[in-house]
Amino acid sequence: MREVYIVGIGITSFGRLEYPLVEIASYPSVVALQDAGLDTVDHLFVANMGGGRINHQTALSSAVLDHLSLWPAGSETIENGPASGSSAVKLGFQAIASGMCETVLVAGAERMSEVNQLDATDFVATLTHPMAEQIYGITLPALAGMFTRLYMEKYGVTRRHLAMVAVKNHGNAMDNFFAHVHTRVTLEGILDDRDAETNNPVIADPLHFFDMCPVSDGGAAVVLASKEVAKKLGKPMIRIAGVGQATDTHAVHERPDPTELTAVRLAAKRAFEMAKIEPKDVNVAELHDAFTILEIAESEEVGFFKKGEGHLALERGETQLTGKIPINPSGGLKAKGHPVGATGVAQVHEIVLQLRGQAEKRQVKDPKIGFTCNFGGFGNNVVCTVIKKEE
Repeated sequence: MREVYIVGIGITSFGRLEYPLVEIASYPSVVALQDAGLDTVDHLFVANMGGGRINHQTALSSAVLDHLSLWPAGSETIENGPASGSSAVKLGFQAIASGMCETVLVAGAERMSEVNQLDATDFVATLTHPMAEQIYGITLPALAGMFTRLYMEKYGVTRRHLAMVAVKNHGNAMDNFFAHVHTRVTLEGILDDRDAETNNPVIADPLHFFDMCPVSDGGAAVVLASKEVAKKLGKPMIRIAGVGQATDTHAVHERPDPTELTAVRLAAKRAFEMAKIEPKDVNVAELHDAFTILEIAESEEVGFFKKGEGHLALERGETQLTGKIPINPSGGLKAKGHPVGATGVAQVHEIVLQLRGQAEKRQVKDPKIGFTCNFGGFGNNVVCTVIKKEE
């Protein structure tokens, strides 16, 4: 298997964008190609979840490829729910590792503001089990609320711990120009129930407004290359060292213990094994915190902390920028935003920035190994990636 390097990156602002979906995917692709010093690639993968349903745009990769004048390169649109982005990165990795391609462009994009917030929630809910969950009106916030309640009862996690995740990630996003939310929040403000109905209403008990990520538009892109091409381009040698993917039952209630995110644990284990490292070797991580509880739970499942102790590590400051294992320096989905098809690619973008030392005020000190976890469905299809800086 050949080694695969990330030689170019690009991203849009996350938020409400007044551009067609094709342009949201194309802009960061141009930036990534310019960053890599390339004007063409062998293949294009575009990650997107909702183009056909909410943007009236299918075959998105064909449209993006044409917009970028990349013919006659091959192209595919990749859909794996909120893990679409990392699945596309994984396929780009495989295309080069197998020897089929020398260069690959991976873009992820979503334009969720095409519909209102309720319709966006309904659109995301289509990834639930059609007969066991969808027909009962289940939504992702509802699943997260039930998961959070079980986690609180089992491990002693409190609303204060959830608020600590929000405060940390909003603080990180203040230094991320591309983040959706640039609002600093405090524990006191989040936990003050005197005017909760206005400032922080319950969305899916026990989760409140500030426990949820925003509905975002946005795009991100990375250019992948073989080792030979990467050396010729003269870019920092940032290598995808490991990729792992795993699945779990589609319906959450069919799992023996709903608080166990088995797919997260196995996907991380496979990524670490491919990279020949252990969780303790990771210097910076981007975890899929669509809901604040997920950062805590995922930090345990991937092996950064023992099961049931993620909230204690949070209390000790171990996940801060200056902590033992900085998590979500970008602001995470919680504050950077969550344009679902772009999220996994944006996670990789942030890790590359960190490994290059280009993250400015949110820069982690001298990182060598980064990690991403992109959470599909409610933990039923998960992709994890290990990324290394080579000297």
